Amino acid sequence: ESPTTENGGSTMRTNTTKAKLAEGKVVFGAIISRYAPDLVELFGAIGYDFVMIDCEHGPMDLDQVEHMVRAAEVFGITPITRIPNHEDSTILQFLDRGVQGIIVPHVNTREAAEAVARAARYHPEGHRGVGGGRAHDYGVGVSREESTRWVNAHLLVIPMIEETEAVDNLDEILKVPGVDVLHVASGD
Repeated sequence: ESPTTENGGSTMRTNTTKAKLAEGKVVFGAIISRYAPDLVELFGAIGYDFVMIDCEHGPMDLDQVEHMVRAAEVFGITPITRIPNHEDSTILQFLDRGVQGIIVPHVNTREAAEAVARAARYHPEGHRGVGGGRAHDYGVGVSREESTRWVNAHLLVIPMIEETEAVDNLDEILKVPGVDVLHVASGD
């Protein structure tokens, strides 16, 4: 159940894509490779489950990503971002914009998958630094403990399996706690 404000309203957003996947349902999404909040809204309006905001190959900056996340929230579609690398600071900056999932390129080993999963989640599941921004509804109507628990539970961490080393280590990568989905691109 979502944390609530004093007047009983829900403050935190459910990751509907993660919920559908947990029920064994198929989810559909679109890749958006340029700054286009209107496309995010359109895909939400026609019933897609998620958008993948491509910041590995696309030119969006963090402010633009945040606007695309806002568009996703308004139209009820899960914002997932393919980030440019798997540095802790990169993971933090994108998640603090309010994205509900990260697709992480070039995760080739169990150790890399573990590092990504820990960097993406708050204590006790990880070591993500806690800011008081939009990912936590700015601390309005929700405690830090409630919001960090909620964000951890609703986050999708999606390593990319795109190199032969990753395929060779697939069985070990699949065992990593906190890895929710694996992504294989059509060109890999």
